[in-house]
Amino acid sequence: MPSGMGGVSVFQEVFGLTRLGETLRAYQARDPAARSRLEIFLLYPGVHALIYHRLAHFLYRHRLFFLARLVSQWSRCWTGIEIHPGAQIGRRLVIDHGMGIVIGETAEVGDDCLIYTASHWGDGKDQGSGHPPWGTMCS
Repeated sequence: MPSGMGGVSVFQEVFGLTRLGETLRAYQARDPAARSRLEIFLLYPGVHALIYHRLAHFLYRHRLFFLARLVSQWSRCWTGIEIHPGAQIGRRLVIDHGMGIVIGETAEVGDDCLIYTASHWGDGKDQGSGHPPWGTMCS
């Protein structure tokens, strides 16, 4: 499926099985209550929010802003976790007990981060620096 992204299909970019597998393993490693990757995939709202975000972010990057926001708002209703389509999310992010978490448009979340309480970063009024960046291996 050509996509103009160096041979990477749209499906692979949005729903890449490698990234999904990494995410499920990260949840399993960081959540002692997680029994299996199947349980995590089917029942954990943080995983669902990240999958929806990948789709919304893809649409956002391709300037389909309305569709991107539609996907992100559906995700918010379904999971209780709000991630703006423009937010930069690293690999293996774990969102545990995510109800009420808001990650804004200018947020940058690094690799291997753990968010385990409701939080909202920044006031959204500043361009580029309204949300502080989260580094790598943070919680």
